[in-house]
Amino acid sequence: MPAATSAAASSRPRVAVTAGLRGASWAPQRMELPFQARPCPLTTQDGQAVQGLLYSRGPSRKVVFLMHPREFIATHYLVPDVLDAGWACWVQGARSIGNDLRLEHEFAVHDVAAGMLHLRTLGFETVVLLGNSGGAGLFAFYNQQSLLSPAQRILRTPAGRPTALDTATLPAADGVVLVSPHPGQGVLLMNALDPSVTDESDPFSRDASLDPFSAANGFRAPPESSRYGADFVARYRAAQRDRVACLDARALALVEQKQAARGRYKTSRDAQDKTLASHGAIFTVWRTDADLRCWDLALDPSDRLVGSLWGADPVVSNLGSVGFGRVVTPESWLSTWSGLSSNASMQKCAASIEQPALLVEYSGDNCVFPADVDAIYAGMRTSRKERHRVRGNHHGQPLDDGEESGQVIAGCHLSRWLAETFA
Repeated sequence: MPAATSAAASSRPRVAVTAGLRGASWAPQRMELPFQARPCPLTTQDGQAVQGLLYSRGPSRKVVFLMHPREFIATHYLVPDVLDAGWACWVQGARSIGNDLRLEHEFAVHDVAAGMLHLRTLGFETVVLLGNSGGAGLFAFYNQQSLLSPAQRILRTPAGRPTALDTATLPAADGVVLVSPHPGQGVLLMNALDPSVTDESDPFSRDASLDPFSAANGFRAPPESSRYGADFVARYRAAQRDRVACLDARALALVEQKQAARGRYKTSRDAQDKTLASHGAIFTVWRTDADLRCWDLALDPSDRLVGSLWGADPVVSNLGSVGFGRVVTPESWLSTWSGLSSNASMQKCAASIEQPALLVEYSGDNCVFPADVDAIYAGMRTSRKERHRVRGNHHGQPLDDGEESGQVIAGCHLSRWLAETFA
């Protein structure tokens, strides 16, 4: 059902509500059957510590690998479906859980590799990567790098740091599952960035002609859907790219300042150079919850409700302390949150998916939109792919009271696909 029709179908307020991590967890009754959960600490090839959990209900040579670059999804709602299918399930955390200051995707590739090496060492013959939301971009990036020769891999981060991927062992996966996959952390943020900011040091600075929450530009307070004109949308999207480019330039200038001081200090031994060389710059990116599609249901229509992943009050979510990429280093901004500089985007990496692949999207997702999924699916190189659209929000929760959970339907698609593809 088109979003505009869906929103008008009920007289009660229909707005998105914040689900949080709770929405991504399994229902307790789903794990009533006996299972084992073995925690395992790992050390990555570049010397960092990560943690994983191996769920099983008996011996198996097949395992699904679940991971997200920013969250430890230990109780992900699809774990029970994996176990019910007779597979083991490995759920792993990255080195940068809940910490945007450290999240550089080139190093998160080492985190994935640690899990892959561990699973192969345990004797698993079939490993399927399951990337949910931001996990999709991470696994697509890992998959791309794992299928390249060491010399072809990315040797430096966008900030210029050596990745050591050319000397790493990156075992290849046997299949890929993408659930509510967005285009990558950087593109996600660029699409949601408020371009009316005129001064990065002032969260309240505003260019009224680009203000997405101004009635003069088409905004209507939820639960009513906004109506932005085509000219405004075009100017807005261009200004979003311009703001990202400016933030990239700021990040690169900070990196270059630090590197120049390091170079000088080698010969000068000057205290000021040492201070500049040691300084770890941190900056705040304000107003990052302003994707026009969240407020105007006629843009790339779907079953979604008015609002974003963070809720339906844009004043709170756009200016609050919690949000994507809110506090970053120059390195993490360029590697993860820049829609222009990040290497971990589906646009750059989806073509590397040549293994059997399953894609599950949710029809009421207000973080991932139909055109995004169309592009991701079309970009996957493999001919052995299938796609399913399921009613639900970003975490697969019901859009209406009494409706069957999309998580259950997604789990059925996953179980069937695993059985048929790897029989």
